[in-house]
Parts: sequence; C-alpha cells; structure tokens
Amino acid sequence: MDADAAIPADQPAQQPTGQPADPTADPTADAVRDIAEVPAIEVITTAALHLMSAAAVKVGLGADEPTDGTVLHRDLDEARKLITVLAALVTAAAPEVGNQHARLLRDGLRELQLAFREASPVPDAPGQGPGERVTGFVS
Repeated sequence: MDADAAIPADQPAQQPTGQPADPTADPTADAVRDIAEVPAIEVITTAALHLMSAAAVKVGLGADEPTDGTVLHRDLDEARKLITVLAALVTAAAPEVGNQHARLLRDGLRELQLAFREASPVPDAPGQGPGERVTGFVS
C-alpha cells in the first residue's frame, strides 16, 4: 500500500507532534525565533562544551574506550585543533561570561591540555602544546 494513500485527501498531513502541517510555515523562521530567545552566555558555553566533548574523545577519554589500555578513538591531530580553538574561545569569552563560568571553562580546558600532553608520544615544547599560544604553558 502506498504511504500517501493511507491519508484521506480531505485531511491535512500530520506533523510528528500530531499538529496539522502548516504549508505556509517557514521552518527557518521558527529556528531564528528560537535562537533569538537563547541568551548569549548559553550559546557560548554550549559551543565550548561541544568542543570540550569532541576534544576529550579525540584525546582518548571517551566513556566507551576499553579499560585494557587500548584507545579506539584517539586522534591527537584532531584533538590539537579542537583544544586550540577551545582555548581561543574560552580566552575571548572570559570577560563576557563572568568569572564563575569562565573558571569552569578554563578548568576544563586545562584538564584537556594536560590529558593531551599525557597522551602524546612526542611531548611538545613548553608553550607549544594545543592552545598554549593563547593560555601560556600549562603544567
């Protein structure tokens, strides 16, 4: 049976929420309206948390990593990029997000930088680790 044949022609198509589809609705207008209601601090911290999560997985800190010492998802080249961008974001955002949020973001960044150093088979020179051009040497 054709999926379209299951809906009588005189009834509007239903959206997954059970509401009738509005053929004049612009989905991008809803997205713009939704993002307009989100405070800047939430956008900034969400972006930082996404970068932190991705970097943690690339460093090999993912929750699904085996406990026998092997690392499935480690990609230090990708982790370096993510941590460097995170460092720039955290440093630039610190005055805008307030001390409490900035401190938490800096702590997370520092832990990632240290985890990267530990995971790296070839240590970076002091000040040359991921994000250290922005944050300074992390020890």
